Amino acid sequence: MAHKKIDLNQREIVGALRSHPGVSCFSIASIGKGIPDLVVGAFGKTFLCEIKGPQGKLRPSQVEFQKSWRGGGIIVLRSIDEVEAFFKQVSRWSVEGGA
Repeated sequence: MAHKKIDLNQREIVGALRSHPGVSCFSIASIGKGIPDLVVGAFGKTFLCEIKGPQGKLRPSQVEFQKSWRGGGIIVLRSIDEVEAFFKQVSRWSVEGGA
């Protein structure tokens, strides 16, 4: 079984996600097959997150997974700034009752 390459910024992004109170974050990167890198729980919702480097692009298997996924949207995170923007949006959904 081939090991999936872990993006260099994954540790930093996981740390930023976990630094928020009430957030759980688990790596599922080793599954591969286009499945996103992380499962994140926040504000009573579950998110799938793909970690990419600043210029990283989705692989064909990741694009195909996203097209076939019937759950909520998949979030691509490239930086700590994008983690913070993600939390601002998700906290708004929590207050507004949206998804």
